[in-house]
Amino acid sequence: MQFPEWIKPALMGVGAGAIAVSIIGFNWGGWVTGGAAAEMSSDNSAAAVVVALTPYCIRKSLNDPGAPAILAELEDASSYQRHTVVEDAGWATPLGAEEPSRELADACESALSNET
Repeated sequence: MQFPEWIKPALMGVGAGAIAVSIIGFNWGGWVTGGAAAEMSSDNSAAAVVVALTPYCIRKSLNDPGAPAILAELEDASSYQRHTVVEDAGWATPLGAEEPSRELADACESALSNET
């Protein structure tokens, strides 16, 4: 079977165009792989949970009878130890969870620092 002369340059042009479109799309067009999309989705949902649970943490701190001592300890703690104070107080442990959430503790500490 004989192919016309223009087939080879046309196929090479199609291949080069596909490569160029892929490079432009992934680098500047905002395209992402399925794995990257799943990771972004997971990060966004975790951030949304922290935002939703921060008022719960604040309410827990307001209902804690030992809150004045814990808040004083929080104020005296260094910046990298402040989340540990909130975690140890139990304010960053959501209902049904056994372990405190580091992200929730950071958000709660930040909100408590802004209140005082």
